[in-house]
Amino acid sequence: MTTVNESNAVKISQCIGVGYRRPLAQWILSRPAEIQCLEITAEHFFDDPDTLQLLKGRYPLMLHGLGLSLGTPGPLDQTYLQQFVHVCRQADPLWVSEHIAFTRSGHVDLGHLNPIPYTEATLALMVDHTQELAQACDKPVILENITSHLHIPGTLTEPEFINRLCEKAGCGLLLDVTNAYVNSRNHNFDVRQWLHQINPDVIQQLHIVGYANEQGVFYDSHSQDIQWELYEFTQTVVEYCQVQSIIIERDNNIPAADQIQTEILQLQQCLGWTQNDAA
Repeated sequence: MTTVNESNAVKISQCIGVGYRRPLAQWILSRPAEIQCLEITAEHFFDDPDTLQLLKGRYPLMLHGLGLSLGTPGPLDQTYLQQFVHVCRQADPLWVSEHIAFTRSGHVDLGHLNPIPYTEATLALMVDHTQELAQACDKPVILENITSHLHIPGTLTEPEFINRLCEKAGCGLLLDVTNAYVNSRNHNFDVRQWLHQINPDVIQQLHIVGYANEQGVFYDSHSQDIQWELYEFTQTVVEYCQVQSIIIERDNNIPAADQIQTEILQLQQCLGWTQNDAA
């Protein structure tokens, strides 16, 4: 099994890219200079190997999963896992990622990411499933923090859970800066203090997208332009740890390519990164 800490094959740095979405396909396939890396969602390619072959070799790829449901008790869905592994073998990504969450209850697909309780039992479950995923893919695994409007009581704080999960499973953290910020506003905590409770060595990749604010309630809707406070928080993160890549996500209200280009350039300027910094 390859872990983040052991692998020497994932040493890229200061790389900014986007998540592949079909409305942006023509722009992405044109290989614009602004895109230095690309994240692909495994489920989008279960039945689209041709597009995957077009993308492979044009960018450093990262493979992101939505539905493995690592936080569901019991064995992983082996059919789903094998579909994920098949895409992984075709794409040959630098690493694979999933969520610290569950999306299934028994055989029922709940259709969205749900929070898990931060307990010793759930930690053991997540460790086992993360190691199984790494073993099946033979790739390093990083896990993403999610948003939740529910506060589920547990015996560990979220940073404690993340640190122990990464240590025990040999994985890294895909820090979604928008998710952390949204949670901090909805649950009234200092997101920078939260960040500094996480071991900086485990933070490998970032996600960022603008949030929605509806009557004082914050949502990770994946539909808004990046707000300035998110650029500022991202700057805090990259000053705290060695981030290898940042991916701009957009799933709804997808803008024209020039808006995404503007956000990439704004990130580069804010962070002091340049296109020549990418390895």
